[in-house]
Amino acid sequence: MIEMTESAAATTNKLVASDVDVYYGNFRAIKSASLAMKAQKVTALIGPSGCGKSTFLRALDRMHDLTPGARVEGQILLDGEDIYGPDADPVVIRHRIGMVFQRPNPFPKTIFENVIYGPRIHGERNRTKLQEIAEHALRGAALWDEVKDRMQRSALDLSGGQQQRLCIARAIALNPEVLLMDEPASALDPIATSKIEDLIGELKEHYTVVIVTHSMQQAARISDDTAFFHLGEIVEVGPTSRIFTHPKEKRTEDYITGRFG
Repeated sequence: MIEMTESAAATTNKLVASDVDVYYGNFRAIKSASLAMKAQKVTALIGPSGCGKSTFLRALDRMHDLTPGARVEGQILLDGEDIYGPDADPVVIRHRIGMVFQRPNPFPKTIFENVIYGPRIHGERNRTKLQEIAEHALRGAALWDEVKDRMQRSALDLSGGQQQRLCIARAIALNPEVLLMDEPASALDPIATSKIEDLIGELKEHYTVVIVTHSMQQAARISDDTAFFHLGEIVEVGPTSRIFTHPKEKRTEDYITGRFG
């Protein structure tokens, strides 16, 4: 059951998963997962390693289409339209729903070429327009001031934290509506992690953010709602403040208090 507070009831649900199952061959990795993700809010997915958080996240933008033997059942609605429906175009879906991965994965290209890669492959050729897109995306990722004078330098010369913010810029250069983040700060030092967390707080003003995190402290700091996963199931969903202070399910309480995981 998806929990809604009175204030949340007035908030638009941007992405809604209903009874979603994800299979790898015969293995059922996600079991009847239902979750409403609110527009311009941060939803955190927490739980022990191997519980299905990243598997569920990847179902939200059809990334399992690229995995041999994987299939997704159930319904995932983006603004009320089923992203797995017969008329849905996976390319359009991934344009509207951006993804940032656990480890920074910049291309071995210049900083500029990294940011405008998506718009370029989608047909944008106007150099002035591409420069505008690059600046807008880098500003959105809080990286512009650090790289504006070295746009033609290799992205691989950046620090790990800068590379991750570059990957965020690359994702938002396509002007998505939703940003999925799979443990985006887990490979970073505390200073870089703090910058990413501050950035997520800014990004939710423009995007719906869904983040997988192994850090309960991080989830408590940056998210509006939290979903606790265990053994492929969503055990409990609710406002982050309540999940961490008054969980309703014993498994949630046991995980949050460190009894397992």
